[in-house]
Amino acid sequence: MPDTSTPDSTGPDPVAPYVPTGRTIPTRSRDRASYDREVVHSILDAAYLCHLGFVRDGAPVVLPTLFGRVGERLYIHGSTGSRPLRAADASDPGLPVCLTVTHVDALVLARSAFHHSMNYRSVVVHGVAVAVTDPEERRIALDAIVEQAVPGRSSDTRPADARELAATAVIRLDLDEVSAKIRTGGPNDEPADVGLPHWAGVIPLTRGYGAPVPAHDLDPAVAVPDYLSAH
Repeated sequence: MPDTSTPDSTGPDPVAPYVPTGRTIPTRSRDRASYDREVVHSILDAAYLCHLGFVRDGAPVVLPTLFGRVGERLYIHGSTGSRPLRAADASDPGLPVCLTVTHVDALVLARSAFHHSMNYRSVVVHGVAVAVTDPEERRIALDAIVEQAVPGRSSDTRPADARELAATAVIRLDLDEVSAKIRTGGPNDEPADVGLPHWAGVIPLTRGYGAPVPAHDLDPAVAVPDYLSAH
């Protein structure tokens, strides 16, 4: 679970919901939207892959990347040669982005093709990403990204050295303009279709981990750590 502290002592009320905006109010199925802070955090914390969207040379670009949450901030890292990370550093006040996270929990099969759907949990964040230059905040951010992917791992690795840090860029996106959207339940068939002889229902999907495969040059004396064997 990511550390919910933040390098910045100021911040929003940790209990108050996010304030809906024109960009975070869905045009369809508004009843599925949530601005509850705990709901948003739980969806983010269950993921380690996000999709980062921005405009480059007048065209939309969406990149899959790892991320980490620390309190009301998301951190993304990459090479210092990465275009979006360079743009966040060069732009004033930063790079306008849209970040999304999605979990697909089930496939929903209806009697009609039209009403097929899926159960999901998603978060959409709009904002301006800025480069992180403070050394301590960069350290916290990079640990959070590792920890988000594999809880317990950040304290079980060699920290990045000066050369590696120099080659790594980090950007920050504050959780300000945020919404979650969730679908649960079964198919929403038309009443006239309920009697049709087609199977209908939900196919749950689960995310799992296989058995850890050691590196070919790993010392056999190094055991699988508890945080991996627990999965």
